Amino acid sequence: MTEGTTTSAAAEGVDTLSRLEQEGEIAADYLEGLLDIADLDGDIDMDVEADRAAVSIISDAGSRDLQKLVGRDGEVLEALQELTRLAVHRETGDRSRLMLDIAGYRAKKREELSELGAKAAAEVKSSGEPVKMNPMTPFERKVVHDAVKAAGLRSESEGEEPQRFVVVLPA
Repeated sequence: MTEGTTTSAAAEGVDTLSRLEQEGEIAADYLEGLLDIADLDGDIDMDVEADRAAVSIISDAGSRDLQKLVGRDGEVLEALQELTRLAVHRETGDRSRLMLDIAGYRAKKREELSELGAKAAAEVKSSGEPVKMNPMTPFERKVVHDAVKAAGLRSESEGEEPQRFVVVLPA
């Protein structure tokens, strides 16, 4: 790699980071407005994780009120994430891959799904047979794929939404 290539790669990394930070700021403004309208208390935390803007709504006063924004099985959270992505798209003109978490729901779900993926991988290693899992959302499948990969196996998604599922395959 030449010095010019290194400099442009570093500049590209800075550009990506600033773009993701801008996405997070736009999302935070949108979500603060939503919290005000809904008369809910919550603090907004922004970060960049795995080349995505990550925005979390957290509350010190217990997360019972915020659970309304999570909904059953995260359905409301998924809808709010899509609305927030649309708000970012409206402002930037670029498609957003922003991840939204409310009251730690996604963080807890990520832990559970990682364990589930690891267990499925262990089962495939011991039996040598593929394991088909239950239908999952794209977020859930991604976490399981990552856990399976970390266990040294491979997996793929099959089926059509909303019945799309992960199959863990032998090595």
